[in-house]
Amino acid sequence: MTDIHKIRLELETILKKDRYEHTLGVMYTAASLAMLYEVDLNKALLAGLLHDCGKYAPNKDQVRIAQEYGIELTDAERAIPALIHAKLGAYLAEHKYGVEDREILNAIVCHTTGRANMTKLERILYISDYIEPGRDRDSRLPAIRKMAFTNLDRAVAMVSEATLDFLKRTGREVDGSTEETYQYYKNKKQSYNHKKRRWYQDK
Repeated sequence: MTDIHKIRLELETILKKDRYEHTLGVMYTAASLAMLYEVDLNKALLAGLLHDCGKYAPNKDQVRIAQEYGIELTDAERAIPALIHAKLGAYLAEHKYGVEDREILNAIVCHTTGRANMTKLERILYISDYIEPGRDRDSRLPAIRKMAFTNLDRAVAMVSEATLDFLKRTGREVDGSTEETYQYYKNKKQSYNHKKRRWYQDK
């Protein structure tokens, strides 16, 4: 069984202080959401703890490290090195920290960009990375945090929309997966609202 305490001690020594504090924030936020949405608590803790373990190295070094480990990178990941830590983190979680659970590894892979039709654990990690207590740069955070504990799909739509807004506003490149995540969960949100309106009309 993977030793969460041992991993925490190691990450504390290799991650920068603010990155480690963010990691703990994500871990505990993911655990809180897991308890609410009846997801395996240990999986949520591990996913949160290891989601940024690939950030022990600067972005500029991660292309080389990924190549050394035989990790396939997309054109988007080569163009946006900040995305690489997700795949690198999943690799390290499996090969260095002994995580064998594919659901945890997949959650780490997609925690930055999201993807269409995520599992509940994947949605929890994706949201937790955005709303953990140390985050404070988005005026929409109070609303997103409230939604996270109300409706996971709608929270994913809000997080992906906020992420796209930030990337476009700052002139940064947008990965196609982030756009796909937003479109998928925006449509789910609209479908939910339509069904809700029909329910009220039928009353």
